Formats: sequence, structure tokens, C-alpha cells
Amino acid sequence: MKLDLLKERISREFGTPAVVIDLDRVDRNIGRIQALCDAAGVGNRPHIKTHKSPVLAKMQIAAGARGITCQKLGEAEIMVNAGIEDILVSYNLIGAARSGRLAALRRHADVTICADNPVTLAAYAEAAAAAEAPIGVMIECDTGRKRAGVETPKEAIDLARIVRDAEGLEFRGLLFYPTESGWDAAQRFHDEAVAGLRTLGLEPGIISTGGTPNLPNIGKLVGATEHRAGTYIFNDRMMIACGRATEEDCALHVFATVVSRAGPERGILDSGSKTLTADPGGGLDGFGHILEYPQARIGAFAEEHGFLDLSRTNERPDVGEVVRIIPNHVCVVVNMVDQLIAVRGGDIVDVLPVAARGRLV
Repeated sequence: MKLDLLKERISREFGTPAVVIDLDRVDRNIGRIQALCDAAGVGNRPHIKTHKSPVLAKMQIAAGARGITCQKLGEAEIMVNAGIEDILVSYNLIGAARSGRLAALRRHADVTICADNPVTLAAYAEAAAAAEAPIGVMIECDTGRKRAGVETPKEAIDLARIVRDAEGLEFRGLLFYPTESGWDAAQRFHDEAVAGLRTLGLEPGIISTGGTPNLPNIGKLVGATEHRAGTYIFNDRMMIACGRATEEDCALHVFATVVSRAGPERGILDSGSKTLTADPGGGLDGFGHILEYPQARIGAFAEEHGFLDLSRTNERPDVGEVVRIIPNHVCVVVNMVDQLIAVRGGDIVDVLPVAARGRLV
């Protein structure tokens, strides 16, 4: 009954689609990962790219996180303006450095940033000169994910030497995002790189590992000082699929309305690619899980239309019915909306602006 009242209130006061977060589940998720990090003796540095909210970032810090991770400088700008200071930006910030925004932020906060090539380091040195303040740099290392990061310890050592010798740059450590099964390779990379760094007179103050899918591996890298995970605060279908969450751990739901049932085995939701996004979630079936109709399938999208395939379910929604959807990939869904409707115990308690959404630079 309370859920029905919540759906009605959201529909009438906000309209649908609406993105709703359950703060009771958020609290549990924050506490669970903080406890994992504490037990492993590793600092927790949550990635705010998932929620993009200073309010939620401060909840994570209050629970014990040592600081936060951002993916773009624009996210860091929002967090600094909200009074958060211990920030790692885990990205090659060439555009932000060349535009002058890195220098501008450095005048107000001592953020740590990452690089995996000399071009990025040259841009950082120019930003440090413009800011008239040193900039802390970590070297990003690849150990199998093939996304960003140097591929050999020698490359990491060579870049650290450039940082050491460049005016205005400070070497702060190494950043890893191992594959779920690649931690032995990460350990070998780490050990060789750290030994080489010490021949340069450098000691990595930060050894950072990452990823919600890697939660079972927290602390496995000997020498790691912190772990970065983002999705865990809300969770999604991908985290369920990889065994890192259950439906009860999913704290974010998209409330959507069935706006058409033009055929017995099909329907239309008011949530299309501009809400749920077309992220396949690594090969999941459909584009979201409907809690009320688990056998229904969101099989395709137009921008504002979610195409329902009801052929596998005997229970079928009526036009006007509000349903809750667990998205495939929660991070990209949050970036599509201006606000998160926050509930506790089934009651609406707050509306949180997605302050760092759309920060592409």
C-alpha cells in the first residue's frame, strides 16, 4: 500500500519518468563498502561519477571515506565548491589543462590528477606554471583492461622521472584498475614499478586500485593504500549480473508510466533512450529490469519511448500504471537527469540536484 501511495505521489508531484533513490539502501551500501575497506586496511576513495552529488559524497566521507574520486575536472570543480578537498581525478586531463581550468582550480584546491603519457604531463606543467602552484600527479597503469594506462613498469618509471624533473609537478603514486582476474599481473607490475621508482628516489604515497566489480579483491594488491569504487552506492543490473549486488542492494529505480498498450503483447513506457540510455550493460537482455513484471522485456528504444515486449509474461500492465525499473548501467542514467528524488521508509524526504551532471571537461 505504501508503495502504491509513493508511486501516486511521484506521478502527481514530479511526473514520470522520475529517478528515485532509497536512502536507507544508500546508507547500507555505503556502510558495507566502508566496512570492507576498513577490514582490508585500505582507504576508501569512492568514485562520484555514479551519483555526481556533493550531498552523497559528504555522506560517504562522514562514513569514513578518506576523500573522493572524480573522472573529469568539472566534477572536481563542483565538489571543491561544496567544500570537499581531498580529490583524485583519475583521467588524462588534456582538455581541462589546455583550457586553463586546471590552473584555475589548482589556485583553490590541491587536487591530485593522473597521466599516462608525456603530452599530458607537458600540459600539466604548463598549468602548474599558470597557477603558480605545484600539481600532484599519479601515473595510470594498465594491467589488462586495455583502456588507459601505461602497459609496462618501465613506461611508468620513465613518466615518473619526467614528473620528478618537471618544474611544478609532484609525483604522488600509481593508479590501477585491474580486471577482476588480473590482480596477480597487477602485483607483478606494482612490484617492478615501485622498485624502479625507488632507484629514482621516489616513493609512491598512493597506490590506488579501483572498481565495484573488484570489491572481492579489496586489499589483495600488497602495497595498495586505497580503493576507488563508484557504482556500489546505487548498484544496477550489471552489478547483479556479476554477483556484486542483489535486487535489494539496488538503491536507484526509474519510475516510469505505461503510456500505450496498442497490442496485447506490446506496450510503451515513457522512458526511452534519453532516460534509461541505450547502454547494453555488457550484453544484458534488454535495457532494464521491471520489478513489477520481471518477465517483461524492454527490448528497444526511441528517444522517449521504451518498447515493451510482454510475450513472456501472463501478467501485463495497464495504460497509466507506474512501474519501477532497475537500469542496466546506473551511472549513465544519473547523468541524464537534473534531480534525484530521495525517499526513506517509502516517504519522500528530499530532492537532490545532480550537481555535477554533464561535466564533460
